[in-house]
Amino acid sequence: MSHQLPDVQAGEPDVSVGLSQVGVTGVEKLVELEGEDRPYVLTAEFSVFVDLPSGRKGIDMSRNMEVIDEVLEAAVDGETDRVEALCGDAAERLLAKHEYTTTAEVNMEAEWMLKEETPASGRPTQSTVDIVASAVATEEETREEIGCRVTGMTVCPCSQGMSESRARETLDDLGVDEETAEAFLNEVPQPGHSQRGHATLTITQDTEPDVDLMDLIEIARDSMSARIYNMAKRPDEDHMTYAAHANAKFVEDCVRSLVSGVIETYPDLDDDATVYVKQENDESIHQHDAVAEREVTMARLRQEIGG
Repeated sequence: MSHQLPDVQAGEPDVSVGLSQVGVTGVEKLVELEGEDRPYVLTAEFSVFVDLPSGRKGIDMSRNMEVIDEVLEAAVDGETDRVEALCGDAAERLLAKHEYTTTAEVNMEAEWMLKEETPASGRPTQSTVDIVASAVATEEETREEIGCRVTGMTVCPCSQGMSESRARETLDDLGVDEETAEAFLNEVPQPGHSQRGHATLTITQDTEPDVDLMDLIEIARDSMSARIYNMAKRPDEDHMTYAAHANAKFVEDCVRSLVSGVIETYPDLDDDATVYVKQENDESIHQHDAVAEREVTMARLRQEIGG
């Protein structure tokens, strides 16, 4: 004889306090999406949340997992070709399944391998980027976010300036005339302490973001002093070292370069689009790291840059 199980989650909590986020994290799934030339597969990790009213003890947790499986099956069937759209679909389904919620949120991060060539030797290699996507759904709207996190190299302008000053004094002591010394220093960037940098760039809109993920990856990779590559022969190492020292940047400069890249690449992006930029540098000569970030609407950016 079957019996109906009690709905414990629907009961009254001991303390009537609403919760802004309840859900699951670390949900690992294989995501297959349709690309222009061929399908591509990502190993993705999801976090899924809904809010909970004060009069309910808990959420129906299994529904979160059901929704993720549903949207991934739809993606495999060719119904989804953008990860932000996948997140948006999942958030809207969560909102529909949890009738007691007002907000549903889905976050996704995935590692993506890109094929490319080394900068000087032209050897085939691969680079790794992190895809960042999310969506927040309410009864009024669904805002979707797409972006990336990439790794590059930066050189400290302050450290380089001190090295240049030392080199100028040495050239003077050796009897090199000022004009020749300046010409040399302009051609040969001086040493500065370098670090591995991590640039994050995302765009959020209340419709499917009107941007291309590859564009965002290119903007992020070019925001630092130089790109880096997984495989490098000696000419490639020389290329990266020279390029980075010829383009020394503070962590703040990298964030400004990210913003500038968005403005230049997408001059017609809607005013209400939100741009998030962050630069993190793993400092080489300090035990601390450096970080700078900004979250701002396109309307505000245009005011600042135009003003």
